[in-house]
Amino acid sequence: MQIEKLIDLMKALRTPETGCPWDLKQNFESIVPYTIEEVYEVAEAIDNKDMAELKLELGDLLFQVVFYARLAEEQGSFDFSDIVEAIVEKMTRRHPHVFSDTIYETDEDFSRAWEQTKKEEREHKSEQESSVVDGLSKALPGLKSAQKIQSKVAKVGFDWKGIDPVYDKVDEEIQEVKQACENNDQQHIEEEVGDLLFSVVNLSRHLKVDAENAIRKSVNKFEKRFRLVETLCHQDGLNMNDLPEEQLLDMWEKVKHQ
Repeated sequence: MQIEKLIDLMKALRTPETGCPWDLKQNFESIVPYTIEEVYEVAEAIDNKDMAELKLELGDLLFQVVFYARLAEEQGSFDFSDIVEAIVEKMTRRHPHVFSDTIYETDEDFSRAWEQTKKEEREHKSEQESSVVDGLSKALPGLKSAQKIQSKVAKVGFDWKGIDPVYDKVDEEIQEVKQACENNDQQHIEEEVGDLLFSVVNLSRHLKVDAENAIRKSVNKFEKRFRLVETLCHQDGLNMNDLPEEQLLDMWEKVKHQ
């Protein structure tokens, strides 16, 4: 199997005396930043609809999984086959409509059953009373974390019933940011900006938009447009730092319409 080649390669990289010095120095904590980076590079390849690049980035991400598996195997915790076995068992259990006779009439029925199964899994891990927000990773990016916790509590009815109150909440938070700025209280400003961002994520969720994907695409769009403004300045022999705001805005509008 092809995966065995990758597992053997990772073993060779981690073999003392003959392996790679860099790989031998790594541990679970040290490779986490690389794993996160690879996830975003996969997302970028998908955004760019670059299938050749996506193939490579998925390989890099798979390499990260094999790396963790090798580290765990070395300390006697688990190996790659244990990872595969665990995820197959979990996905089989969470999809009874595929692997048994269970039938869900609607997507909402499936979603409720999915959350109930996850709740039972959490309760099985702990004898303490579990919360609907248990299992939320603290390592998630802020926008993704906000959207996930909002989605979790919405499943038990803790949510706005329509879109208009969400718009009102965003407007309310903007006013509170302005008030905090007028009071020149930096700690309060940070708190209110956080509340505003949380409300905007709530708006995106009600509009069925993934907030993390949306902000990533907006950043990419801004970068492309800014590069075009830089190009215009370079073509005209202009120094961006010397240009008045009005001229920069005119250039920005120009590249927006290109």
